Amino acid sequence: MNKRLTTNRLILAVITTALEEIAIYTIWRWALPEFDIYLSVSALIGMMVGWGIFSVSLFILTSRILKKQVPVGLPSMIGTRGRITSSLSPEGMVRIKGELWAAKSNEDNLAVGDEVEVVGEDGLKLLVHKIGETKPIR
Repeated sequence: MNKRLTTNRLILAVITTALEEIAIYTIWRWALPEFDIYLSVSALIGMMVGWGIFSVSLFILTSRILKKQVPVGLPSMIGTRGRITSSLSPEGMVRIKGELWAAKSNEDNLAVGDEVEVVGEDGLKLLVHKIGETKPIR
């Protein structure tokens, strides 16, 4: 995530938190007395501090989550292993990480259940080669 986006999110977070704090004060000052509810200044300060801590924690948590975004798609599949679900001669389907992918191999007639490794991509198909011994697919 780039620095400019983080800075813009921080500015937006500060502005919205300030507006929320103003709303808390407004409710305390004018809305609650209309219903004969009176809270002390220390209760107001406690609510505002609590809301501020919540807002900062939420900003930190979401920033960490946004930084951990995992790349998806064909380039991220290189090096992963899976099993053939329909024979590759030279094209077919493989199951990798529980998902079915169209695949292509330069090797002749790979059978269902053969373990393969992704070595590249060709358009929207994975390029795979056979590894290990044949085991039944589960």
